Amino acid sequence: MISGRDIVVIGIQPWDYYVGSNCKNIAEEFAKHNRVLYVNEPLNRITSIRDKQADEVKMRQEVIRGQREGLVEVGDNIWTLYPKKMIESINWLPRSPLYNYLNRRNNRIFYKEIKETMDALSFKDVILFNDSLIFLGYYAVEMLCPALSIYYIRDNLVSQDYFARHGADMEPQLAKKYDAVVANSDYLANYLKPYNQESYMVGQGCDFSLFDLSAISERPNDIKDIPGPIVGYLGFLTSLRLDIGLMEHLATSMKEGSLVLVGPEDDDFKSSRLHNMENVYFLGNKKGPELPAYIAAFDVAINPQEVNDLTIGNYPRKVDEYLAMGKAVVATYTEAMDYFKDHVYLSRDKEEFAQHVQKALQEDSPELAKERILFAKSHTWENNVKNIYKVMSTAMEEKVASVNSR
Repeated sequence: MISGRDIVVIGIQPWDYYVGSNCKNIAEEFAKHNRVLYVNEPLNRITSIRDKQADEVKMRQEVIRGQREGLVEVGDNIWTLYPKKMIESINWLPRSPLYNYLNRRNNRIFYKEIKETMDALSFKDVILFNDSLIFLGYYAVEMLCPALSIYYIRDNLVSQDYFARHGADMEPQLAKKYDAVVANSDYLANYLKPYNQESYMVGQGCDFSLFDLSAISERPNDIKDIPGPIVGYLGFLTSLRLDIGLMEHLATSMKEGSLVLVGPEDDDFKSSRLHNMENVYFLGNKKGPELPAYIAAFDVAINPQEVNDLTIGNYPRKVDEYLAMGKAVVATYTEAMDYFKDHVYLSRDKEEFAQHVQKALQEDSPELAKERILFAKSHTWENNVKNIYKVMSTAMEEKVASVNSR
């Protein structure tokens, strides 16, 4: 347990973003025993022009003009800061002395305001927690001089063009500067381990308050008459993350029952052969509180990932939600999914995936369901942060020992 400390959180996810995020949940858990300053990225010039009608941009412009306070107390022991200085948009510049100069300048503007806010809050000997902020986090250690610095990686961001342009080189170099790295999958921890030996997988937290099978009284109307057994997927149907060919093979191989897909579709899914298969049902997008009732209707839940740089390191929170409701789960094998191997049928190709669906239907039992629920519900935010605290404690001990040995 880390308690009584001052923690500064920087990251890529703003506090007021409409979708929740790992970092926000972690910060709220930190705040139960520490004081926390959660810092949003500054508004950049291109966003201020391109998205000037967006409510969040208007609010940040008001902060910049001095019409609104940038420091907001959002809970017990936790404040969020909306910076009052704008930074330049430089990502599409080539890597060059000019880019390096402007990125350092952006960092200097950012950390000057953070230090002023730390002084206003009387923050001392801070722990810095960086949630994947590569470019604006590059000089954080030098400019903030924290007592301890932790870099948190939860997505393979450098697989995306925007982050790859400079991040492919900068993220490994950034990781070297921090006292430790924590990741939500073995793949991501191993990716940065050559650059920082203190790289650890700390798992993932989830909110299971909605995912309680005993609270589901009946099936939704649009699924109750679909022939069973039901093999189901719930989530955004996008070819960037899901293997359409595997799903077509699965539907073809099923001698009985139905493949049910719940969620919005991208254009590739809309034009796929799945729409022409009699045993495949698309139920469309659903609201958050409705989702557990659909999972409850599945006999087997699936996660048929397309294995690529975007997905290979991802911790699949969806799988935890399936397991929390006791469902048998069949998923594509990745290094990150190996963590689930005792509770999920992991498949290396489409043929094995289809075989595992049949095996899951045959082997399912109340005893297995209980084991899945216990496993999933050990992945709370409290337990996730306990694992982060262990890394922090070890890193602090090693840092003190290193200083004392000089």
